[in-house]
Amino acid sequence: MTSTPTGSAAYRELRAQLDALTTEAFRPELSEIDRLPTEEIARIMNGEDATVPTAVAAQLPRIAAAIDATAERMTRGGRLIYAGAGTAGRLGVLDASECPPTFNTDPGDVVGLIAGGPSAVVTSIEGAEDRKDLAATDLDALALTADDTVVGVSASGRTPYAIGAVEHARTRGALTVGLSCNADSALAAAAEHGIEVVVGPELLTGSTRLKAGTAQKLVLNMLSTITMIRLGKTYGNLMVDVRASNEKLRARSRRIVSLATGASDEEIETALAATDGEVKNAILVLLGGVDGPTAAHLLTDSGGHLRAALDNSNSPTE
Repeated sequence: MTSTPTGSAAYRELRAQLDALTTEAFRPELSEIDRLPTEEIARIMNGEDATVPTAVAAQLPRIAAAIDATAERMTRGGRLIYAGAGTAGRLGVLDASECPPTFNTDPGDVVGLIAGGPSAVVTSIEGAEDRKDLAATDLDALALTADDTVVGVSASGRTPYAIGAVEHARTRGALTVGLSCNADSALAAAAEHGIEVVVGPELLTGSTRLKAGTAQKLVLNMLSTITMIRLGKTYGNLMVDVRASNEKLRARSRRIVSLATGASDEEIETALAATDGEVKNAILVLLGGVDGPTAAHLLTDSGGHLRAALDNSNSPTE
């Protein structure tokens, strides 16, 4: 008689692994939460969520180190690549997809890989997260280089796809980051930069789209946003590399130029016309007193850093 999956040694081993994870722990005090009034459940859930930033704060030195190492490589032309399964993979895809409109990056500069491919963003692909080889295949398709950064994301810290991505990236000399929500995780151990945001057991046992998902989103926000700040994609807290791809963003572009320069609407329109709508260039035209081509040249020489370009501009003082 063939043994069933539930009676197999592999199942028992996996069950033991899950039992040991903080994110999978059962909370007896919440065992009758379904009997509570809706507002009380919401209050409890809100209280749970409020603990997440503190858990993230405990990892700030590790997060900062990972950001600095990532930015250094991206300055040399490297990419930021997220790899995860399920919720973790979707969060990586989300963060990557928001970088082009926010920072005017090429779609290939920040990439989100999810176990099972793009369709897994909306549909569960059974078994994909259990295969390290799929991660290696996905990374090979990107022609990984030593200047790239691969961030494995997994709430449990044991997901084979995420671990496989980090392990394979290291064989290619890429920088590796492991983001998990359990201490002493296999994912963090496999990466050069291990970030473990321990948020504790979930409101619903094992539902790591909750606090763990929130923690991962906060950290991914930091990884991409602060890396882009380091790359000169902002001027102060203004998104000067924003891509004006719709009416809202076109209005935002003009507001950014206004906030940065204090120029009149007429001056702003003239500067944007002289720079093909590039916000950063228009600001340099207005603050540096240069023409459009000179602004482009100065920004190229400064690696896209507006402050450095302004320092290098010979704006007339008369």
